[in-house]
Amino acid sequence: MLNKWLREPLIHFLLIGGLLFLAYGLQNEDLIENDRIVISNAEIDRLISLWQKRRQRLPTQDELQRLIEQQIREEVMYREALAMGLDQNDSIVRRRLAQKVEFISADLATLAEPTETELANYLETNSKKFEQPANIDFVQVYISHDKHGDNAQVYANNLLNELRQVDSTLDFRTLGDSLMLGQRHEQLTEYGVSRLFGKGFASELFTLPADIWQGPIASGFGLHLIRIDKKSESQLPELATVREQVRTEWMAQQRRDMDKMFYQGLRQHYEVVIENTAAKVSINKSSAAEK
Repeated sequence: MLNKWLREPLIHFLLIGGLLFLAYGLQNEDLIENDRIVISNAEIDRLISLWQKRRQRLPTQDELQRLIEQQIREEVMYREALAMGLDQNDSIVRRRLAQKVEFISADLATLAEPTETELANYLETNSKKFEQPANIDFVQVYISHDKHGDNAQVYANNLLNELRQVDSTLDFRTLGDSLMLGQRHEQLTEYGVSRLFGKGFASELFTLPADIWQGPIASGFGLHLIRIDKKSESQLPELATVREQVRTEWMAQQRRDMDKMFYQGLRQHYEVVIENTAAKVSINKSSAAEK
């Protein structure tokens, strides 16, 4: 029941509103008590924890005192900077503060764990992200243009006819010319084949039938006679085998959706005036595309 509530957009907005209200209240409290700096036990524990992570040990009493003094100095300088308006018209500060607000929606998106049904639906809807690509096992006989020149095509065709003979006793391992890539290749995807022989070669290879010598197929090296021994079609794996990957992608999508909803909810409270006509057209087109 709790997880169901946490997935409701209305609950998200209530939480967001509460967090913003709390942040506003804390900001006002700081303004009211601007001459009072409190270093709480929680803040000291945070300083100790950060030190321990960096140094792999606890700070000494003197080191802890310096950390506290450094924190006080930072707070003093921060308040004085605000008082002098140094945060105004600073693009870096603006960007950092905007990011902090965006982190609120990102944190809210991680509150709810997906159900098995949600993960299964996400896997099915986004099958292209998770499917296991087709792969093949094949052997090849290489014919070099450098060695055979203008006769390479004729030589390849004659060799292909001999290999296709039912009573052929030819051993493909003794045929053709030397190529460092070897003659036998197993469980290669189209991407894997293209890395070795080129994209055009890979595209043509995956259209060929199995268990019969085919070709010649051209590559950047020369000509190739091909026999495909095994072909496996692309398939969608079971959820159990890719659950963590699907969960990661699902959570990322939730963060993107929440960020979009969060921003749209905030923006509707503002009247946006764009004085530059060209920029206005560009922004309006962008907003329409997002919808």
